[in-house]
Amino acid sequence: MKSLKGLYGIGSAIILAGALAGCATYGKGGTEDGGGDAKVTANVRASIDQHPDLGPPNIIDVQTMGNVVYLSGTVSDGLEGREAEAAALQTPGVTQVVNQLSPIK
Repeated sequence: MKSLKGLYGIGSAIILAGALAGCATYGKGGTEDGGGDAKVTANVRASIDQHPDLGPPNIIDVQTMGNVVYLSGTVSDGLEGREAEAAALQTPGVTQVVNQLSPIK
């Protein structure tokens, strides 16, 4: 019984070590130019901000994970949602855009 507890302890330690290593690298998805997700998010935000028609009352949130950009929030109409998506797709480092923008009701 004692050796079984030791085996579980070793197994748990190995799993924990693997999980911690994964946490240490999570969110560091980089582009070929050395940038990361935070840089891509900032660049997409700047690109969207260059479009005055995407400003208020639109509320567009930008998040990036692994160079995939997620747009969420609300826009006045579907056209503005597609415009925000196009602006994001044209930003260097973006590999895909997931458009979750909803029209204001």
